[in-house]
Amino acid sequence: METANKPKMTEKKKTALAALLFISPFFLLYAVFGLFPMLFSFYLSFFRWDGLTPMTFTGWRNFELIFTDPVFYSAIKNTFIIGIMGTLPQIVVGILLAFALNSTLLKFRNTFRTAIFLPYITSIVAVAIIFGVIFNNQPFGFANYFLGLFDIDPIRWNQEYWPVKIAIATMVFWRWVGYNTIIFLAGMQSIPKELYEAAKIDGATVAQQIRLITLPMLKPIVMFVVFTATIGSFQLFTEPLIFLGRGLREEGISVVAYLWRDAFVYNSFGTASASAIVLFLIIISMTAINLLITNRLGRSKKVS
Repeated sequence: METANKPKMTEKKKTALAALLFISPFFLLYAVFGLFPMLFSFYLSFFRWDGLTPMTFTGWRNFELIFTDPVFYSAIKNTFIIGIMGTLPQIVVGILLAFALNSTLLKFRNTFRTAIFLPYITSIVAVAIIFGVIFNNQPFGFANYFLGLFDIDPIRWNQEYWPVKIAIATMVFWRWVGYNTIIFLAGMQSIPKELYEAAKIDGATVAQQIRLITLPMLKPIVMFVVFTATIGSFQLFTEPLIFLGRGLREEGISVVAYLWRDAFVYNSFGTASASAIVLFLIIISMTAINLLITNRLGRSKKVS
């Protein structure tokens, strides 16, 4: 009897199967710890649940509660303000630092690059605690002591409206400026050095080199940094939590801190999930705006 010839797996299919097996752990972990919590949050936003008792369907009630809560609007406003105060200086200072690190006149460049990048890999809790000491309300706090040299009264950094935002934005700036500097530095190193040499021969100053050569060539990198920084600013959580404590005063609470307080302090997981959905929609909207601006800038560059 002749045995039927079974179709053999081709080498291409074997390679594809092996690739799928190698990357499958990522998708499994993402499904368990990423996709499922996200979908469950959508589901939970329509229920009242304290984590122990059975769920009770409430429809849009959770959204009504957060939209009638003045603290929620303060959280959104604080997130925008702190994000702008922490992001814009990062971009300006990051470009200037990257330009300095890219200069051939600077000695020990690798040492400076490592030192600038260190804040990014430092524990965020340690950063928040250290800055909590710097922005202490007492006269012996570093910031108040420095201001006292100019006969300025001590500031209650974790209680007043603008000082809270300045302190938290300073933490964000200090932690992320090194990361953005390295990104800008990588972009600068891809710019042909002949452009800077020609500019020096023509008598261009450092400021003119940055304005006429560096910034135009770094436009895609700048848009990438703005894009990632915008998303990161809406995920602000640890800095206000450590700096303000579990009370999370209205002057400095962020959206993520607001939904965390609802979930793990008030045991109101329904309103916390509703806040997360609103935050998700805000991030999607800001991402779409960033992409729209990026595409328009890209088109205008091609036309010119």
